[in-house]
Amino acid sequence: MTIRPSALLDDLDTALLALAPVRRRILTALTQPTSAAGLAEQLGLPRQNIGYHLNALEAAGLVHLAGERRKRGFTERLFVAAQNHVLDPALMQAPPDPNAVEAQDRHAADHLISTASALVRDVARMRQAAEAEGARLLTLTVEADVTFATPADFDAFTEDVSAAVTALARRYAAPAGRRYRLTAVAHPAVAKPTPARN
Repeated sequence: MTIRPSALLDDLDTALLALAPVRRRILTALTQPTSAAGLAEQLGLPRQNIGYHLNALEAAGLVHLAGERRKRGFTERLFVAAQNHVLDPALMQAPPDPNAVEAQDRHAADHLISTASALVRDVARMRQAAEAEGARLLTLTVEADVTFATPADFDAFTEDVSAAVTALARRYAAPAGRRYRLTAVAHPAVAKPTPARN
């Protein structure tokens, strides 16, 4: 079985290369080791065209050589793409102002977006490193829906969550060991679409 690691797109040129329509089709098709000729047949595109794009994707590290095989007197190279491609959200954000004071407002949407962006980038990088070592990245995700009847309820909930996280952080504060980052966020839930009536 071919290992298909994850790929973090944290360089603008690489991200643009991967997002080109033809190259996205190639990346999506490379779930199993496949040659340029096989891709050309699968996607209905000229072999030379596929070869050009494969070379660009390989140079950018977006596809990897998965093996070779002899076919009709020549050697075919087989490629495979990463299973997941994660776009670094920071690519779409303005660079931080070095003179600005770091946001401390826990209710600021900009601060939440910045924190979430860093979370996506850091976890994607750690997952890449773990896969390269053949190790497992141990993470935790807890999700829940809550409903607030009044703004005061939201404020009270904020204080309760802050107190709970603080208590946990104090309880699990070993002098040595593997450090983990706990991030608790809350945002309005996306409204679910209303089922169409016949």
